[in-house]
Amino acid sequence: MSPRFAPESRDANQAFVDLLHAVASRKEATPAQIALAWLLAQKPWIVPIPGTTKSARLDENLGGAKIVLTPEDLNEIEAAASKITVSGARYPEALERMTGR
Repeated sequence: MSPRFAPESRDANQAFVDLLHAVASRKEATPAQIALAWLLAQKPWIVPIPGTTKSARLDENLGGAKIVLTPEDLNEIEAAASKITVSGARYPEALERMTGR
């Protein structure tokens, strides 16, 4: 349903996944935990609200709050992400019209 996860976009966006895996490996964390830790490091008022139906994923998500990303980690993520072009729209066209953007 999401254009970013269409086959052609998945291949193009794999660089984001690879980046998260690389940082996660060094931090002994999961890519999802790194993504959540990155969000938490952006601004004090940003609070990610990940959804899950599995208790193991809830535990994993909570672990993201324990990950400390150093300024060097954040700079590395920002530098690498700035070189990646996102492929595919965030929402399908009908949903995008509903966002008011």
